[in-house]
Amino acid sequence: MRARAGITPNGRWALRHPHRMMDPAIGSESIHTMATFARTTRTTPVPHLTVDERVARGKAARQEIPRSRHAEFEAPHDRADPVDLLEEQARTRVPELVPIRYGRMLVSPFTFYRGAAKIMAHDLAGTPRSGLSVQCCGDAHLSNFGVFASPERRLVFDINDFDETLPGPWEWDVKRLAASMIIAARDNGYSAKDQDKIVLDTVNEYRVAMREFAGMHTLEVWYAHLEVEPVLQQYKAQFKSAQVKRTEAALAKARTRDSMSAFSKLTEQVNGTALIVDQSPLIVPVRVLLPGDEGDRVLEWLRSLIRVYRQSLEHDRRKLLEQFRLEDFARKVVGVGSVGTRAWIALFFGRDGGDPLFLQLKEAEESVLEEHVGRSVHKNHAQRVVVGQRMMQASSDIFLGWIHVKEGLDGVARDFYGRQLKDWKGSAEIEQMIPLGMAAYGRLCGWTLARAHARSGDRIAIASYLGAGNAFDRAILEFSKAYADQNDADYAALSEAVKSGRIVAQTGL
Repeated sequence: MRARAGITPNGRWALRHPHRMMDPAIGSESIHTMATFARTTRTTPVPHLTVDERVARGKAARQEIPRSRHAEFEAPHDRADPVDLLEEQARTRVPELVPIRYGRMLVSPFTFYRGAAKIMAHDLAGTPRSGLSVQCCGDAHLSNFGVFASPERRLVFDINDFDETLPGPWEWDVKRLAASMIIAARDNGYSAKDQDKIVLDTVNEYRVAMREFAGMHTLEVWYAHLEVEPVLQQYKAQFKSAQVKRTEAALAKARTRDSMSAFSKLTEQVNGTALIVDQSPLIVPVRVLLPGDEGDRVLEWLRSLIRVYRQSLEHDRRKLLEQFRLEDFARKVVGVGSVGTRAWIALFFGRDGGDPLFLQLKEAEESVLEEHVGRSVHKNHAQRVVVGQRMMQASSDIFLGWIHVKEGLDGVARDFYGRQLKDWKGSAEIEQMIPLGMAAYGRLCGWTLARAHARSGDRIAIASYLGAGNAFDRAILEFSKAYADQNDADYAALSEAVKSGRIVAQTGL
């Protein structure tokens, strides 16, 4: 009998009789735990196909769904009303904040698109699928990529939003990214030729990068990441000096966005104590939201929730957070599509009261993909977000964790994930980009998305499906044009709903 997976030939006997197989370095208690784990844990064997088999898998998928079919998009006659879908989402959100969401979506067709992940998920469900799955971002538009600090204090570029993450078709993320590129390019008034180039560059980079990842060893893929400084050096020769200086200034500004800078902007002195400032309705401290004794009781309750949240962190990060004392809580409005979900910021202090830390606790609801690809294996949606983020990002926030609240302020059970509010975070100023800059940015996004998919999916099969030619690139360009037209129509539908009084929008916030 051959040994397998590190188990000795008499492994079953040893697990049934741990006292008869003692290793002083392990100890009887640990062996007993291992035996219990072996009895109670159900495991599914992981298939390990050869490279040739994985290549064949991709080619077979191409025969089933030719790459040219990804150009297809035509709204069916029974397509769901886009405003109905937005109102459906609004039912679980803070009622007084929903008009702010609609107001932010009405700024432009691109900001509408940012908030319309649920609408697009419904549309993507009717498009061709290759049958190859990855951990999807679920909302991979270009504004959900950006820079932030790695734990090693390096400025990296990566995906930065995972509220909708779920295993699903890899091409859905590519289509959401590509369509965002052409919608943003239209908003900026670029020529049709520039629009086409931006989308083609983005998708080409995804395809070429996936082929490169297919040729790498597994650990090489896992360690791959994009540091900002080398990228800037690579691209700076392609741009005018003024544009390079503006980019360098934006990166320098990103490095100042940390808890200390947030402290100077988001706090005020109240009776000699630094507390979160009231900027209603965008930032509402607990003492304003629930004044008097009720607010004090809620703050104590929130402290107990933080202690529970700490348990989801790795031991070293938990010990680190324990060195900080919770001082204040406030509700905060975030993003575009997320407006109305419950998001809180928490102010902590370390040593001597001059060592601030801001954490953000953001509500996680069901992914917009679940209706179309199946429910998450995680009952806690915040855990779903955290697991997906760790799978897709090269490096994640050290305080990334989750919590389930059995009974929130409104008596409803909710899930929240936590992370630092600001840690060198920066995003591209889309409206200020020139066409050459957006094309370069699209290539960064395309490479990053391919790297994220390569970590969780069959990169060799996907690369085989994509091939060496540009057939897939051209198909996605055609899809993006058609979907940008649909997005314009949906944006107009929301505008009309506001004009008719069907819904209320609050602009300027």
